[in-house]
Amino acid sequence: MTTSAVPRNAKLQRKSLGRRITDNWQLYVLLLIPVILTIIYKYGPMYGIQIAFRNYNPGLGITGSPWAGWKWFERFFRAPTFDRMLWNTVKLSVYGLLWSFPVPIILSLILNQLRFKKLKRTVQTVIYAPHFISTMVICGMLRIFLSPSGGLINLIAGTQIDFLTESSAFRTIYIASGIWQEAGWGTIIYLATLSSIDPALYEAATVDGASVFQRILHIDIPCLLPMIILQLIMSVSGIMNVGFEKAFLLQTDLNRATSDIISIYVYEQGIVSGKYELGTAVGLFNTAINIVLLVVVNRIAKKYGEVNFV
Repeated sequence: MTTSAVPRNAKLQRKSLGRRITDNWQLYVLLLIPVILTIIYKYGPMYGIQIAFRNYNPGLGITGSPWAGWKWFERFFRAPTFDRMLWNTVKLSVYGLLWSFPVPIILSLILNQLRFKKLKRTVQTVIYAPHFISTMVICGMLRIFLSPSGGLINLIAGTQIDFLTESSAFRTIYIASGIWQEAGWGTIIYLATLSSIDPALYEAATVDGASVFQRILHIDIPCLLPMIILQLIMSVSGIMNVGFEKAFLLQTDLNRATSDIISIYVYEQGIVSGKYELGTAVGLFNTAINIVLLVVVNRIAKKYGEVNFV
């Protein structure tokens, strides 16, 4: 039987591409749908990237507008606030990553230890809920809580400080509100990973006398590690994608020293002032940095054998 199976497998391997497509045409039809959608909505808009290299005129269209070369990139790099915008963007993203990235992991490890299903579901619902609150509402709540006259924080502290005008407080407010809003939602993927662990491992560890902390340390964390690395790679590769809405809504003339970031510059120059070429150029700059970081971090992870994302 072994000798007859070998030629049969070899014959299957010699099938042409057309024959394989014909035999499995249903799968290729299903694959065709996401491929077409990706081409239309992801690759199609890339045609407009050339706006960054032209003096764009809506009346002339993209290809009809005169070529400008690196003019808009140079204008961005020579902007008086370029250094401040760049470092504020990087700091806000890095500090946010350092403080907010571990929180969903810790929450997931804690929730995974809850044995009362009703309590676990209630806690999950409570911590998921802030994710569905819009950024505008979040910023409105922050302005009310931090108001110098009647704000909850000032009433508790017995002070009258306008925290939103303090440059030193902006990053703390931005990051803390982000943790509250997204930490619970971020636990979903980690809880899904933990749910796939074989219960026999916990039973064996309990029989051997392992404490809750030891089970977390030797079972949960090793199983979560590949997912943690993957999420870290994705987070680091988006380090320049600091959200515009919250920073813009919390910005004041007095906290610009720390709240002035690249995404706000794109809004003010590219949309409000109608300089679409400049906004596109800045977007390409951010994308280039993110791609470089993605490749570098992936190579580091691959070197240590954790995950290969690219």
